[in-house]
This record gives sequence, C-alpha cells and structure tokens, in this order.
Amino acid sequence: MQNLPEMFGSMVFNETVMRERLPKETFRALKKTMDEGIPLTEGVANIVANAMKDWAVEKGATHFTHWFQPMTGITAEKHDSFISPQKNGTVIMEFSGRELVKGEPDGSSFPSGGIRATCEARGYTAWDPTSPAFIKDNSLCIPTAFCSYGGEALDKKTPLLRSMDAIDRQAKRILQLFGKNVRRVCTTVGPEQEYFLIDRALYLQREDLKLTGRTLFGAPSPKGQELDDHYFGAIKTRVSEFMKDLDETLWKLGILAKTKHNEVAPSQHEMAPIFSTTNIAADNNQLTMEMMKKIAEKHGLVCLLHEKPFAGVNGSGKHNNWSLTTDTGENLLEPGSTPEENAQFLLILTAIIKGIDEYQDLLRASVATAGNDHRLGANEAPPSIISMFVGDELGAVLKSIRAGIPFDRKATEVLRLGVDALPTLPKDNTDRNRTSPFAFTGNKFEFRSLGSSLSISCPNIMLNTIVAEEFRQFADILEKSIDFTSDLNKLIRDTLCEHSRIIFNGNGYSAEWIAEAQKRGLLNLKTTTDAMPYFISQKNIELFKRHGVYTETEMKARYEIQMDEYSKTLLIEARTMADMVHRQIVPAVISYNTAVSNSVIQIQTAVPSAACGAKQTLIAQLSDNCDALIEKTTILEQIICTAADIADTTKQAEYCTHDLIPAMQNVRKYADLLETLTARQYWPFPVYSDLLFSE
Repeated sequence: MQNLPEMFGSMVFNETVMRERLPKETFRALKKTMDEGIPLTEGVANIVANAMKDWAVEKGATHFTHWFQPMTGITAEKHDSFISPQKNGTVIMEFSGRELVKGEPDGSSFPSGGIRATCEARGYTAWDPTSPAFIKDNSLCIPTAFCSYGGEALDKKTPLLRSMDAIDRQAKRILQLFGKNVRRVCTTVGPEQEYFLIDRALYLQREDLKLTGRTLFGAPSPKGQELDDHYFGAIKTRVSEFMKDLDETLWKLGILAKTKHNEVAPSQHEMAPIFSTTNIAADNNQLTMEMMKKIAEKHGLVCLLHEKPFAGVNGSGKHNNWSLTTDTGENLLEPGSTPEENAQFLLILTAIIKGIDEYQDLLRASVATAGNDHRLGANEAPPSIISMFVGDELGAVLKSIRAGIPFDRKATEVLRLGVDALPTLPKDNTDRNRTSPFAFTGNKFEFRSLGSSLSISCPNIMLNTIVAEEFRQFADILEKSIDFTSDLNKLIRDTLCEHSRIIFNGNGYSAEWIAEAQKRGLLNLKTTTDAMPYFISQKNIELFKRHGVYTETEMKARYEIQMDEYSKTLLIEARTMADMVHRQIVPAVISYNTAVSNSVIQIQTAVPSAACGAKQTLIAQLSDNCDALIEKTTILEQIICTAADIADTTKQAEYCTHDLIPAMQNVRKYADLLETLTARQYWPFPVYSDLLFSE
C-alpha cells in the first residue's frame, strides 16, 4: 500500500487540487458557488472545466460523465470522450464549461411516476459543485442533479439539496434567538453499511440470488448465528483481502471508510465511514455499494445488499447517524456538561421530538421497500413502529421539565471495570438501544430502520424537512417574544407534554411494546402498502411544498414509482419461484423418489421378507409434499396472472401484499420441507450451509 495520506482522495478533484490548479480569482468564485450557491459565469466555468480535464487526463481518464441518481435507487452515467476532431485528421482533448455545468441524457426510460410520457425523452443534468468530481474506470465522474424538461426533479439529489437548504434557513433562525449568527448549518451523516459476502461459484448456481438478490427457498442450516461466534470474530482471509481492497479504493475516492468487522449473521459484515455533509455522504454511500459489488467479484465473491437474503438469520440494514453542525464547528446535538441547563440544546431536542411524533408516518414511508418489509420487526431490526430513545438521564431531565420540577442530578456515574490495570471510564449519558428506530446516542441521532440497499437520500430528505418545519414553528413563536426566557421554558414544557408519547426507552422487540404503542396512538405500519399512502397525505404534501423540497406533482410521482417498484419486485420473485419449482425442485424430488422406489423394489425382489417401512414412508412423504408443492405453485401462478393484469398501481401493490406474498410463503413451506427430505446429491442448488459457511 502506498502512503495512506497521499493515497486519500487521489482520484478526487477536491479543494486542495482546485487551489493548486485554478487561478486565485477562479478558485474564489468557485468557492462562492460551493458555499453560497452563487452561479458560475461561463468564463469561470470554462477555466474550471479545462483544469478539471487536464487533471483527469493526467490520471488516465479518457471520458467524462454526468453521474446522477435517478429514482431507480442506483446511479446512472452516460460517457463521452474528451476527444475533439481537428481538420488535419487528428484529435485534441477538450472539455468546456457548458459540458461541465449541463448535460442532456436521454431520460425516457427512467421512472417518472407519470410526470411525463415515455415519448418525452428530454432530461437535463446539472452539476452539483458541492460534491467533488472523481475518477472511476478512466472516466471523470461529475456529480449532478437530474430533472425533466419542465424542471421537475427526477432524481434523489435535487430534493436532498433542497431539504438541506430548508433546514439551514430555519436552524439559523433558531440560533439567532440565542445571539448566534452563523453562515451555514449543515446536516451530517455517517451511514453504517451492512452486507453479505458469499462465494461467487455458489451464487451462480442459485437462480433466485441472480434474479432477486435473495434466496426464495432454503431450509435452515444446522448452524446459524446461535453461538454469536461470528460477530466481531476473526475475519476470514478472503474476506479480509476484499476489505483491504475496498478500503484502498474508497480512500482513493475520498470516502472516509473507518470501521470494518464481522456482523451477527454468518457471512455478514459491516463498513462504517466518518461523518460527511449529507449530500456528499449520500453520493459516497452510492459509490460504496457499487464498489462493494465490483471488488467482491475480483475476489471470487458476491456482495449481497438485499435486506433479507437468508431466512432465519439477521438481515442487513444501514444505520443513518444524523447530526446538525454549523460552519463554526458547533454540534447542535451536543448536550454539553449540563444538558438540563442548556436551553439551546433542549429547544432543538424538543423540536426533533415534536417532529418525529408528528411525522412518524413519513419516517416509516422513507424506508418502505419490499426487501425491508422482511426485516423490520423481525427481532433483528427496529420494529415498524417509529419511536425515539433518549436514555435514562436525558429522559429524566425531560420528565422533570414536563412535571415542572427541578432535575435532581445524581453524581456522575462511572463504569468501574473491576480490573486495577484498566482505567475508570466516564459513563455516557445515554446507553445504546438497538431496538429503537430513532435513538439519541450522545451527539447524534441514529435512524436504524433503513434497509441495506436503500439510498440514504430519502430518509434524510424526510429528517431535514421535518426538523426544518419544527424550527420554523418555534422561531415564529419566539421571535415575537417579549419575555424570551419565560416563553422559551413554556414552549419546551408544553411541547414535551404534548409529544412525549414518541419517547420509548424499553425493548422495542417485545409484544408489550406493540400493545403500549397502540395505547399511545402510535402508528404500526407493517408493510410498504400500509406506509406509502401516508406519504401523499395532505398534511405531508403541505409540509414539502411549504419548504420547497417537493411539489405535489413530484410527491405523487414518487408514490407511484415506489408502489410500482414494490409490485414489480414481488412479481419477479414470484415468477422466479415458480420457475425454480418446475424446472429444478420438482425434477430433483422426482428423481430422488424414483431412486428410493427402485431401491425398495430391488430389496423386496432380493429379500421379500425385508422390512422397508421407513423407505416407503419416505416415498409417501416425498410424493405427498411434491404434489402439495405443485398445487401451491399452480395457485401462485394464477395469482401472478391476476396481479399482472391490475392496472391501478395502488390496487396492484395491495393485492401483492395480501394475496401474492402468502401464496409465495405457502410454496416455500413445501419446498423447504422437501429440501430436508431429499438426498443432498439430488438437490439442484447450494443450500444454506454451503452459502453461509463457505471459505
């Protein structure tokens, strides 16, 4: 490995490179664009583009692309070379400011949710100068927003940037109440990424993994995660080499990959980065997922980012660590030494509590996917009920405020480890609660409900806009205050009294919490079809319109896209299931049953008095369950046909939830049972013990 500090960001046109390669006036103009959103003049754009091209060519780049994030949830790119023909038959390398700032990819095949007809192909990409360009596969990648001919956002970046502007505007109003004038308030995110690595040769033998990213069949392995021996365990050699390669690749791309370890389930792992500004964190996470898949192939592995690739072991999530910081370096979620006396912190915390309570539906909808529905509430991830964890001490502070009595602080607790050679460690003022969807962890909130494959843009759009709205309401009240301290205290107390139902510090996995949440009036939106209609409720449409994050048209388009993707995902899984039953499982079971039957005939021919009762029982079990499997598959195929013919997006999604999923579960029940009855050499694809415990 080369020198790490020199390696880091070596493939990124970052601020250091800009300062070195741009004239001072150009650099200052570009910084104003990056920091304040002031448009670049054409002349400045041309100078920046030329410097960017020269740097990229020196790094081996031959093409450039506007790298954007359409509503497919993945990234998109169209590559153009730098070459420009000359009259003498030669070429030169050129890149103009116009090409840097604006692109025009054919947008007809990207999902639009009805914003435009398929024949309306024109789409525009616009450079996001706040996220640095980088080199990937010999192409200069320029992070961009993507919109339609009419200006509607067709991507995930545009509304994220809008939401960041919204919370910046309203947070500065809050800080001004306390005599603070800052230039910028940013949300920052550190998304922890969970994933599975399995052997590529085994993966290629599983049609379900290739087509859907998860196993549609699979009886439990004799060993799973019961011994807790994989979590933080020694990393296997091949996986370790993959992780080293991944780290180096991400570091070159300026991605702050920090932590790596084995996760709970066998073959499951995690990578966690250091916090970045939210839009950069979103770009980096998309790149991270892409690199994980690409680098895994180099090591004979496949990276699975599905939320639930294997039944019976933990699925994969993405913990979204969200915080608020100013350009002066202040973390607005840092309680300080005496949080009960910290009026600014308590006001901000109270606003977040109110927002999570009022917009719990939006947070649930932001993580709703077919894959994540398998994971939420399965005793491995937060429940589908949104709640907040604040810890015992902070909870006691809030309780005392609601009661209108002074907080009786206990002596600062310490962790005494009982070993003289180890130091006494100060105890954090909050524990961690892995069952909470939205947990305060000292100076940030950890939103734990995201699925592994999800773009982090949507949940952060929701968080930013929700908190911006609460800041707006609080600022509207307090800016008119005559007695600021009295009105501040009253606002905090009244708000906590009204919205503390959202705070829950207990076990989110327990049945008691489900009953308690219902009593509190909290929503329990178990499926995507339960959650998504809330996204386009009038209350939420007005929220996003008020802050300029989404138009009503853009929201309804996203609803249509999400519901359509949900149905298509399930229909692909169901068709794959039926295909595997007919072409693989049933022939394998019949072959094995025939072999067992022939052995009985041969034994009884040779020794008529020989006992063959156990073998005959096995023959009957194989035959009966195979017939049941075929019957359930026939029913599944009928439901597939019915679902495919439903034109209304919402009705189709609801039918898939209530009819298609149970039919798939019935098919799987018999297939998995037959796997346990069929001899290993007859079973047509690798089983869980092969996939999860290969070297």
